[in-house]
Amino acid sequence: MCGRFFLSRSGAEMARAFDLAEEPVLAPRFNIAPTQPVAVVRRAGDGRVLEPMHWGFVSRMPVAAKGAAARPINARAETIATTPVFREAFARRRGIVPADGFYEWQHRGRSSRPFAVLRRDGAPLAMAAVWERSEGEAGVLLSCAIVTTAANDALAPLHERMPVLLEPEHFAVWLDPAVRDRATLAPLLRACPSDRLAFHPVDRRVNDVRCDDASLPEPERDLFSPGGAA
Repeated sequence: MCGRFFLSRSGAEMARAFDLAEEPVLAPRFNIAPTQPVAVVRRAGDGRVLEPMHWGFVSRMPVAAKGAAARPINARAETIATTPVFREAFARRRGIVPADGFYEWQHRGRSSRPFAVLRRDGAPLAMAAVWERSEGEAGVLLSCAIVTTAANDALAPLHERMPVLLEPEHFAVWLDPAVRDRATLAPLLRACPSDRLAFHPVDRRVNDVRCDDASLPEPERDLFSPGGAA
């Protein structure tokens, strides 16, 4: 799954990495959590924009029809095209959530250990997402969910799920609302190769969403990270 991540790159870096129409203004964040605003790249006309969205997908479906699926933070790649909550957004409103990396918790018995997961080459992660526009008494709300898939061999020791990570050559197709052919999109909904990622243990302070400082993603040097560590 993906339930926490971090992003501290400059607006100039983001504009170059995602070919944005304008350079965004972003504050560094090291412990981004569900229900908070997240930066999402989406198609706008012939270009791309980065704008804030609520992390927790708010469907246009009637409340009674949503049931337990109301405001999910993740969407399963295996069923996203057919699940009522997501299928229209998957067809028309796909986005990318940029990140420096994400956190995952390895559970062993009653204990858990947080790890930070990053790309080995230092490039930003491009997490596939779907988004929705809904209206209510408070006005217009843009919301999103991050797409997840079965973990690759590198991350399987941490968790059985991971976000779908797109490569730059995939951005144009994924963001294009005119592309609705499942056969074209399905190859993108897979785990990235294991050698793209590295991970290391981090301080348990990351468990507290009130903690948000640059030391959170740093390795805990006195801990050993099992296979795949940087």
